[in-house]
Amino acid sequence: MSASSESMPTPSSRTASPPSAARASLLSWLGVAPFLLFALLFLILPTGMLMVGAFQDAQGHFTLNNIVRLFDDNILGAYKISLQISAASAILGTLLGLLLALAAIRGGLPAWIRPTLTTFSGVASNFAGIPLAFAFLSTLGRMGLVTMLLRKYLDFDLYAGGFSILSFAGLTLTYLYFQVPLMVLIIAPAVEGLKDEWREACESLGGSGLAYWRHIALPVLWPSMVGAALLLFANAFGAVATAYALTGSSLNIVTILLYAQIHGDVLHDQNLGYALALGMVLITGSANAGYIWLRKRSQREAA
Repeated sequence: MSASSESMPTPSSRTASPPSAARASLLSWLGVAPFLLFALLFLILPTGMLMVGAFQDAQGHFTLNNIVRLFDDNILGAYKISLQISAASAILGTLLGLLLALAAIRGGLPAWIRPTLTTFSGVASNFAGIPLAFAFLSTLGRMGLVTMLLRKYLDFDLYAGGFSILSFAGLTLTYLYFQVPLMVLIIAPAVEGLKDEWREACESLGGSGLAYWRHIALPVLWPSMVGAALLLFANAFGAVATAYALTGSSLNIVTILLYAQIHGDVLHDQNLGYALALGMVLITGSANAGYIWLRKRSQREAA
């Protein structure tokens, strides 16, 4: 009798039972609520507002004129230059970032190189806007430090050869400052996933280093590389502060044109600006969707 009474749960033990599944689910939703609120206020609602505004005129009436005006030569030219700069910086950033990651992780360099590169990449990938533009103007501007040193000690005039920091090449070079470190951070986990056993198996079967990279390493890295390139493309396409601070209105890119339509005194047409922004959202959204799909594919292959 005493044994059975000891095995029976007391009221206090019943009250100390684990939380119910519903309560745990409620706590989980409360934990993610700040993120959902942030996404609603700063992503979903603004996107919805510009989608509505793109199909309205200044009086709030429905119109397709803003969408039709996107095919004007000036606007199409702005989109073309923006796409070219984004593609150039994404391709170069992908290649240079991959080489840096391979050298730091698989190159047999001293152990302190990798954490140093990772720390620098984390800082440099977020260094953009006016400070970055000022840094490049001070370095590679017409009176910049590197420009003056080349002219003084090597008798080489950088600008006499056609280079300009305010040009397509100058803006692409500036974008590489944050594109390459971002690529290092993205591709590093994929490079770490290359197993030494794969190279050893290839060598044991008589394969060369070129055969290893052609048939094993690059096919494994390819989804991550393409996905990272898409992310870099979207990152460059949406950049506005760096381009505006560096080139002003000397380079007709879509982000500067968008800024002029919304905040400018001469070209002010807010609804056309909404239409420009809608086109940018569609382009960057497609690039990000491709990145997410390729990332999931690479994770499945790695597993």
